[in-house]
Amino acid sequence: MSDLYSRRLALLAEPANLPLLNGCLHGIERECLRVDTQGQLSMRPHPPELGSALTHPLITTDYSEALLEFITGTSTAPDQTLLELERIHRFTYARLAGEYLWSASMPCPLPDEAQIPVAEYGRSNIGLLKHVYRQGLALRYGKTMQCIAGIHYNFSLPEAFWPLLQHEEGDEQPLQEFRSQRYIALIRNFRRYSWLLMYLFGASPALEKSFLRGRPHRLEQWDEHTLYMPYATSLRMSDLGYQNNAQAGLTPCYDDLASYTESLRKAVSTPYPAYEQAGKKRDGKWLQLNTNLLQIENEYYSNIRPKRVTRTGERPIQALRERGIQYVEVRCLDINPFLPLGIDIDQARFMDAFLLFCVLQDSPTLPSGDCRASSENFLTVVREGRRPGLELQRCGERVELKRWAGELLDSIQQVARLLDRSHAEACYSATVVLQQAKVEDPALTPSAQVLASMRAQGVGFREFAMAQSLAHADYFHRQPLDAAVLADFDQRAAQSREQQLAMEAADDMPFDLFVEHYQKSVEAG
Repeated sequence: MSDLYSRRLALLAEPANLPLLNGCLHGIERECLRVDTQGQLSMRPHPPELGSALTHPLITTDYSEALLEFITGTSTAPDQTLLELERIHRFTYARLAGEYLWSASMPCPLPDEAQIPVAEYGRSNIGLLKHVYRQGLALRYGKTMQCIAGIHYNFSLPEAFWPLLQHEEGDEQPLQEFRSQRYIALIRNFRRYSWLLMYLFGASPALEKSFLRGRPHRLEQWDEHTLYMPYATSLRMSDLGYQNNAQAGLTPCYDDLASYTESLRKAVSTPYPAYEQAGKKRDGKWLQLNTNLLQIENEYYSNIRPKRVTRTGERPIQALRERGIQYVEVRCLDINPFLPLGIDIDQARFMDAFLLFCVLQDSPTLPSGDCRASSENFLTVVREGRRPGLELQRCGERVELKRWAGELLDSIQQVARLLDRSHAEACYSATVVLQQAKVEDPALTPSAQVLASMRAQGVGFREFAMAQSLAHADYFHRQPLDAAVLADFDQRAAQSREQQLAMEAADDMPFDLFVEHYQKSVEAG
């Protein structure tokens, strides 16, 4: 633990400052596939009873028409965030007919690529743009990869924290720049230490064999339909998951916000030969929004993103440049198939302590060698994190994962104790103890438990995941929403459908011109 970390902990421990820790904001986005009664990908359109995927604030779709995404609001209490997420699940199950929510991150058995339905968002220009963007993803990466699901954890510190820290450190730059600088420092530390999250919470050591579409691999055979790696934690986050060779040289090491946004601006403005060869249209039909390295900023895949809520018509790069970083979005979390929500309160509380540790710990810039080592550590853990005696790279030396994880958890425990004091209960330090037990005994990790459950039941991945899906459906059906809450959800769904129709009626610009203006809005930057 660095001296700087100790000083920052002491600053927050002062009685006048401790309540600040109660002001951290949390939000969760959970993706999940709709499947039929046989555990096959749903071919049905997005259920209209759930509302418009374009305009509903809580329920939308991601890549596929069958890939639901649930979005909570923000709350200072993670248990309230999870309560809202549970209500969204209960409403969805109240309105799903003959379908289930797939319990795992890795997809169910998928049909041929051509049959996987791409999400539709109606006839408005923004709805068509979202659809064409996803058509571009299909062209660039294939549809199969887009059916992987995960959990995104959004986190921010209270605004009053930043001037306190800035004053303590004698920093005189504008507060907005200081705040962005510290969030970028958080992200650097996240890159250093996020392998720990993969070890503790990775839950995808096996997958459906057909997912690979005949591609070469190094996985082992479990049964006729299942492939796995015996010590893997998260195949979802491995090189079997979402990959883009074109993006290989794009990875920023987050020296500052300006270099990050500039790298993305160039990527969404610079043509890429393979995409130019494919073209934007074929026979008058849109294939992709443009032929650049990235169609839009969100196409850049990363384990964590700096974020800022955008205004109407504003692009993410513009928002970040003009008003700085507002929060971070952690994107590497697997869905835990043993949990109805895919995440629980212990994991949420640990995420808070982990991210606060990343804020408070010293975070020097990452030279290319350290940047590469961080990426290699992450990939090593997702492939074989539970291997006995596994070693990682730290400051140019080899260190055993078990030892490093223990040292990190000891430091994170100090943040957790501060959170306990601010909340007047010992719940945060207790969840760190739970994670320490996983380091001592890898059999307690979700990835090990998935394989152990499959082995005990004598089943493969598809049977295991479907059984969990059925169990979760039963859980939600046994505890239906109150009539008033259900009626409120139904009203929101109706309002979202009306809003989509109003947007479609108001559009008077040809779509081709709309896309041209959209592209120029970032190229001009």
